[in-house]
This record gives sequence, structure tokens and C-alpha cells, in this order.
Amino acid sequence: MPIPVMAAIIRHNGKILLCQRKTGALAGKWEFPGGKLENGESPEECLVREIREELGLEIAVERIYKAVNMHYSHGDFLLLGYLTRYVSGQISLVVHQDYAWVEPERLTDYDLARANVPIAQSLVEEAYAARTGVGSNGGAH
Repeated sequence: MPIPVMAAIIRHNGKILLCQRKTGALAGKWEFPGGKLENGESPEECLVREIREELGLEIAVERIYKAVNMHYSHGDFLLLGYLTRYVSGQISLVVHQDYAWVEPERLTDYDLARANVPIAQSLVEEAYAARTGVGSNGGAH
């Protein structure tokens, strides 16, 4: 049974927040911040709590964006990426060593943790489609 992990796609002023892991199996990798569910917690509650604890930010959770199954040497994970919006707060790094507000088109330029790659790729494709006015079905909006 994969371990569910919540990831916040935090959007603010047209950019998306990426954070760089400081320690652990994925040290040095970039990711959408988040964490594991605690007992009795909804995914939305988990994201609000994790982002508050890890970054000192308040966010508004909008909707699930993408689910990614990923096998790592340290376990199987189900990464649930949620679209969220920055509300308030100043970033203070607790478990990360760095952060960046990234233009959506540039998300895949970072050395992302593997489970984050499909989410970043979808966001990149959407950003290009929005800019060119062509949807994924090939038609104009």
C-alpha cells in the first residue's frame, strides 16, 4: 500500500513555489512542498498544516491537480498534488535549504524529486498552452 503524500502547488503572482530538500533520501532535490497525512486529517488540512509548519505560509487549497504513484528505494508513495494559492506570510525554511518562485514554464529546469516531475511537466504544458492559446486538444480556447 503506497504512503499518501500531499504536495502543494503554491501559486502567487504567476509563479509557483519550489523548495529544495535539506536532508533525507531526497536531499538536494527540488519539490512541491507538503507532507504526510496525520490520523483523521483531510488532504486539505494536511497541506495547510504542513505549509504552515515547514514554511510559515498560509495557503488556500483549491483542488486536486494530479496523482502520481512512485516507487523509491525507501518506499512506495502516492503523491497527491493540489493547486493552492498563497494567502499570507513570509517564508521561513525549516526542513528545506532553499526555495524559488518559478515561472511555470521553467519548473522542469530544476532537479526535481522524481514523483514531482509528472506534476511539473503538466504545469509546463498548461503554461505553454495558455500562452499560445492552444489547448491540449489542439483547438483554440
